[in-house]
Amino acid sequence: QRIAKSYLMLGQKVSIQEAAKQRDTSVALFDTNLQELKTYAPTPEISDDIKKVESVWLGYKKRVLQTPNRDEALTVIRQSDEVLRLSETVVKAVQEYSKVSGARLVNLSGRQRMLSQRIAKLYLTKSWGLNYEGLNQDLTFAINEYENALTELTASTSNTDEIKQGLNKVQGIWKFSKAGFALSSENLYVPTAICNTTENLLKHMQDITKKYELQMQVADSKKQFPSNRS
Repeated sequence: QRIAKSYLMLGQKVSIQEAAKQRDTSVALFDTNLQELKTYAPTPEISDDIKKVESVWLGYKKRVLQTPNRDEALTVIRQSDEVLRLSETVVKAVQEYSKVSGARLVNLSGRQRMLSQRIAKLYLTKSWGLNYEGLNQDLTFAINEYENALTELTASTSNTDEIKQGLNKVQGIWKFSKAGFALSSENLYVPTAICNTTENLLKHMQDITKKYELQMQVADSKKQFPSNRS
């Protein structure tokens, strides 16, 4: 989602240097992660799922590294959704195989990172004057999904003071972002502002996700090695 977003940023000349940096680092990271998953693949079924991701990824990667072209943009958007769909299949299969306990908050928080980039991608699709059937519904659904997850995370009794502070910052950024989304219904777009705020959401949720991961690791460790009580 971040790669497609950066493609649309470059096409609209929004923060060009930053967009190019985001695209290149994201492509490199996806490549690295894909190779690690291929090496890891613990079952033939998961290996097959990863191969499906790779088959779509190679064509997508080639297209996004070319000079952005408005006529190609909708194809990039479709391919980004296909890569996402296939990748999520891999994620679910790995989670089921690993049987990690207590992963609900980690998964929810981690998904917020993707959603922030998806929202930006869909917003930039509209700001470039592009359209496809269901675009408005996709954007509304992504915004609602982000908001509902943020509400659930904020209400969690497992939150430490640090996590609470981080989520409060996210709530403030999210409120500002929503004001920008509302303008799009009047065909008024602020792509630079939305790209900046969604990037901030990504960074904050990255930090929060790491804190949830640490909590989960500590909890699992206590289950595996309970303290002796006399």
